[in-house]
Amino acid sequence: MSFQSYLDNIETKTGITPRQFIDLASERGFGAGTKATPIVEWLKNDYDLGRGHAMALVHVITKGPQISDKHVGSGGTHADPSDMLWLDGKATNPAGGAA
Repeated sequence: MSFQSYLDNIETKTGITPRQFIDLASERGFGAGTKATPIVEWLKNDYDLGRGHAMALVHVITKGPQISDKHVGSGGTHADPSDMLWLDGKATNPAGGAA
């Protein structure tokens, strides 16, 4: 599953866009430099997200929307068409949503 697919699936499950999760995380004091464990625990406890989905959000919360070029167009498990993730809701994604 691509990183974008993880984010789109999280939105489907929770009704919350990745950008809204970044705002919620910021309200809790999470951001750049925050370790994954407290974010993963918060997402599990409050939104019942599993580790894989939570780790996709950990990435955008702590590192922003850019992902490694090694995944772009690789055809691998986490292949994405772009190195920039769409954070503002799958319905508004100009690329048409998940890869």
